[in-house]
Amino acid sequence: MRIAILDDYQNIALQSADWTDVQNHGEITVFNDHVCNTGDLISRLEPFDVLCVMRERTALTGDILRALPNLRLIVTTGKRNDAIDVATASELGITVCGTESPSTATPELTFALMLALARNLIAENASMRAGGWQVGIGQDLAGSTLGIIGLGRLGAKVAKMAHAFDMHVCAWSANLTQDRCEELGVTHMATKEDLLRASDFVTIHQRLSDRTHGLIGTNEFKQMKPTAYLINTSRGPIIDDTALIDALNSGEIAGAALDVYDKEPLPVSHPLRHCDGLLLSPHLGYVTRNTWNVFYGQTVEAILAWQSGTPVRVIKPN
Repeated sequence: MRIAILDDYQNIALQSADWTDVQNHGEITVFNDHVCNTGDLISRLEPFDVLCVMRERTALTGDILRALPNLRLIVTTGKRNDAIDVATASELGITVCGTESPSTATPELTFALMLALARNLIAENASMRAGGWQVGIGQDLAGSTLGIIGLGRLGAKVAKMAHAFDMHVCAWSANLTQDRCEELGVTHMATKEDLLRASDFVTIHQRLSDRTHGLIGTNEFKQMKPTAYLINTSRGPIIDDTALIDALNSGEIAGAALDVYDKEPLPVSHPLRHCDGLLLSPHLGYVTRNTWNVFYGQTVEAILAWQSGTPVRVIKPN
């Protein structure tokens, strides 16, 4: 059995779990780089029986799956992976399994980015390293209004954390209910427009879908305060990049922080890399040691269960 671990950027997969029993069944190959070209990807993956996939880093479309005659098992980290054509995999007799996904890391990063924006930490750090001292004045989280777009599993944790900072919290999503807001202590179930107008910080926690693609664009930035900040740790295409750059350059908003992008890894020449007022992190939302231990530990568990004929956490086609 030949097993491939894809997109292990930090070369840490084999350190995050005990792969000994898997190695007894076959050969493991770890890929630390990301392949974008479809032909090159097919050539790389063609020999393998098992693919271990890190979230949506590599898309496994129907065309790619049909070109991999040896493939019998895909294990993705997380309970779902919209970048895998699960229906085609099922038709081809390929089992797709997932893992559990801890829900604390991304909300924690959300507040790290929020605090960095509010206290101007990047510029202050640069000043210190250059021999300087204070260069700006920060903004308090306490008493500020946080607008949460999407009050699901991760948005709910962000709401609870906001209370610890004495923030006022409002929320919006297409299917949000008053009961959900009351359950989480959210003081105001807003319309999207009201949320954007009222919030000092706006943070996005929604799945990417046809409904949320381009959810924040030119009109939305015009509705925000010129002193407001936007944070996105969800999915890149939810925000229109061009509109964001225009809003930052024109002063329509004070700043933004992004952890996710339309294309990942973000191309070196991408204009987001050169936009003032923008804090960028390389999709660190779920990149923590505890998360990796869960992801890869349960990947090992899934491979061994499949090998024994009793696969766990199988993902079915929608």
